[in-house]
Amino acid sequence: MDFKLSFNINTSIYLKNPENSDLGKRIIKKSIELIADIGLESFNFKKLAQEVGTTEATVYRYFENKNKLLLFIITYYWFFIDFYLDYQTQNLNDPKLKIQKIIQILTHKLPESDGVLDYDKRLLHQIVISESSKVYLVKNVVEINKDEVFKPYKDLCKNIASIILEYNPQYKYPKSLSSTMIETAHHQEYFCHNLPKLTDFERGETQDFTSQFLEDFVFKAIN
Repeated sequence: MDFKLSFNINTSIYLKNPENSDLGKRIIKKSIELIADIGLESFNFKKLAQEVGTTEATVYRYFENKNKLLLFIITYYWFFIDFYLDYQTQNLNDPKLKIQKIIQILTHKLPESDGVLDYDKRLLHQIVISESSKVYLVKNVVEINKDEVFKPYKDLCKNIASIILEYNPQYKYPKSLSSTMIETAHHQEYFCHNLPKLTDFERGETQDFTSQFLEDFVFKAIN
């Protein structure tokens, strides 16, 4: 891929679009690096401003709080994954191969930076595994959802569901399974590294274990 991707992220997420300035892009880039390093709980705009070389007040001109900033980062990732899944499956005619490819992408590290994105895909993937549920497991999620901020995630699940129906048009729960695939991929990877006794992982690469488990689970469900 020899082009640069950009996505139209919901304007209700930010106060000022960081994609429209070099400073804004640095804020997102450093946010990704910092959250991946110290986690959302220890992350704040004061630390971010120090990393960027700007003031805390300047960061607040872009985002109301760190949860909105996290939502921007996670949304950016969902846009990319939706694009990437389509790119990787468009030449596959067998729906089983498409599902296997989807599982591989959901469970394995993304390729090294290739200039397609302004941000590190591997760090984005790491953040999504450990932090993504924090954008919707909140008390006011229904109110937040009124602005359609979760639409990229919903669209991704819808597209995966359509491939599940290609494989088995009679399957009753394609959207439920698609969201379960995504969340399971993240939870199992997280558990393997942090709470391994919640999994059956024993040795080898955690990503291979997660992929094998998910493939077994998915195809038993839809066959």
